[in-house]
Amino acid sequence: MDPEVFEKWMMIVLVGGLMAFMAFIIWDLAKKSKAGRLGTAILFLGLGLCLFAFLAKPIIGYVIEVTQGIPH
Repeated sequence: MDPEVFEKWMMIVLVGGLMAFMAFIIWDLAKKSKAGRLGTAILFLGLGLCLFAFLAKPIIGYVIEVTQGIPH
């Protein structure tokens, strides 16, 4: 396997696992603090926003490349 392909897949798998673990930590924090539905939503919104930004960056880059006709 080509090292670049391996690095790409490990980035997806390991960072995806880290993001899932961070979501579990936020959920556990909300549960232990008895935050309720609104508090849990606010925790996920505030602390999970960085996860959304990390996911949105490649999608936005792809959309810009496609609309501008930039080859991959």
